[in-house]
Amino acid sequence: MPSNLTTIEVEAILPADLPNRERVASAAARHLQLLTEINEVMNLTRITTPRDAAVKHILDSVIPWRLFAGAKTVLDAGTGPGFPGLPLALTLPDTLFTLAESTGKKARFVESVIADLKIENARVLPERVEDIGKRERYEIVTARAFAPMPKALKMLAPLLKKGTQALLYKGPDVETEIAEAARDAKTLGVKFEIVMRYELPDGLGTRNIVQIAR
Repeated sequence: MPSNLTTIEVEAILPADLPNRERVASAAARHLQLLTEINEVMNLTRITTPRDAAVKHILDSVIPWRLFAGAKTVLDAGTGPGFPGLPLALTLPDTLFTLAESTGKKARFVESVIADLKIENARVLPERVEDIGKRERYEIVTARAFAPMPKALKMLAPLLKKGTQALLYKGPDVETEIAEAARDAKTLGVKFEIVMRYELPDGLGTRNIVQIAR
């Protein structure tokens, strides 16, 4: 990414009703700046323009914020460079976000961002999500750009205990993915529901939030 967006430019793309909007914009601009710097030596994102990064990383993460509001604990499975977990943590300071990232260099980067931005309600676990699921429980498990639905379902199954739901960010082929995972879902005793659809600006794609619950 050749240059960085200002706080004002990031704030301009955020939803008008987003809680803590100014803080989210300021911290998100800094997050993208840190991502730009690290990306020169470590390939953490393929998005090459500041505007696209703000839309695809920040805006996409926070549009469904109402689905997470009120939850006490959220696990972001495979957070990568911190999405959607960190923008959501900034939006919802009363919710504890655990960001799982098994790739050490990515986990260390996210940890450095949390420290830099002083995000008190976020932490990183440098582990596989399946291992975390064996010992910890969360109200919501979320993932973005994680895995195709059949594989994601198998990986997240240990976490889908009674009272836990998954909210997965999916693209335009979501119905096909759901159909491919239907047999596994029946075996596991879970159901899919598309609970939100939205279009990203600048023609950057259709998003679907899929709820998985027992």
